[in-house]
Amino acid sequence: MKIIADQSVPLVTELFGPYGDVQLLSGREISAVDIVDADILLVRSVTQVDANLLEGSPVKFVGSATIGTDHVDLDYLQAEGVCFAHAPGCNAQSVVQYDFSVMTRLMPDWQTKTVGIVGCGNVGGRLLRALLSIGVDCRVYDPYLAGDSGIMTTDFESVLDSDILCLHTPLTVSGLYPTFHLLDATALSKLKPGALLINAGRGAVVDNKALLGLLKGGVDLVVALDVWEPEPMVDVELLQYVSMASPHIAGYSLEGKVNGTSMIFDTFVEWQGTRQNKSNIVKLDDMAVCPVVISSVEDAILASFDISADDNRMRLILEGIEPGSPRVGAHFDQLRKEYPVRREWASMVFNAERLNLSMKDRLTLTSLGFNLC
Repeated sequence: MKIIADQSVPLVTELFGPYGDVQLLSGREISAVDIVDADILLVRSVTQVDANLLEGSPVKFVGSATIGTDHVDLDYLQAEGVCFAHAPGCNAQSVVQYDFSVMTRLMPDWQTKTVGIVGCGNVGGRLLRALLSIGVDCRVYDPYLAGDSGIMTTDFESVLDSDILCLHTPLTVSGLYPTFHLLDATALSKLKPGALLINAGRGAVVDNKALLGLLKGGVDLVVALDVWEPEPMVDVELLQYVSMASPHIAGYSLEGKVNGTSMIFDTFVEWQGTRQNKSNIVKLDDMAVCPVVISSVEDAILASFDISADDNRMRLILEGIEPGSPRVGAHFDQLRKEYPVRREWASMVFNAERLNLSMKDRLTLTSLGFNLC
């Protein structure tokens, strides 16, 4: 079999290599010419998978090592009999840790604030559980949650009145509750003065032009964007007005990336009707030891992942580039491709001799999943 894969999908050669010839390409540049004789296609969210890409090719299995599927024409794949796999929830913990890092940097007293969550699926649900476990007041808007879900939800207007608003919806343009420009100029203007808006879902859930207009007009709003409209050609003018910027890396923990590949491989093996022991390939036994003294919950959160470092890198590399220049997209992708290794809380160890914590802070960190020796 010929297997075409995004070069940024980790362990793809190690896992899929025994089943065929794996060729690695830049995900954003994969074209119909590349897969004209391919049997398997493995992608991320940067590759648009539809008839324009697949028509006339022998591809019968498509795997996307991502949570979302808005880059895939699922109806087309089903009609053509192409098996599809993706990785729902693979990097949910990573995105949650991004939220905590942003809140710690931009609203240090977040534990006393009301956090609104729009979209309570894999990521939003995990964020909700983490916040509730430490007593943070939360509001949830998700019209798709069933009445017996056990989650207390509210209406859209009420969630907009939160101190912190976290967006974790997929991008949809149709159906009963489309999310495209869910936060348009009208919704954005209803946010509380001084509120913190965090978007780590999909860029176009927020009308970026409307957001820029409001920020330029002096609206009292703190904004953190990990996703942009569009990508990779982000609006460098908007970048100047947001308080925290990153290049779609909220889910880029080592664990999240490896989980994504592992999950689509499981579906592939099942589709093949074979069995494969991946335990020697997919293993993350080594723990990351935190090297700094921890005296508070905030210290631990930022020691494990400080979003300001990503913000600094993005601003530095895009500073001075003309809006619309191809260099914007190239540098955006470069930041993602060269992203440093980041570990999740459960994979980090905080040694006793470096801990100076109150009992309350210890309980909070333990509830969040930190390993405290």
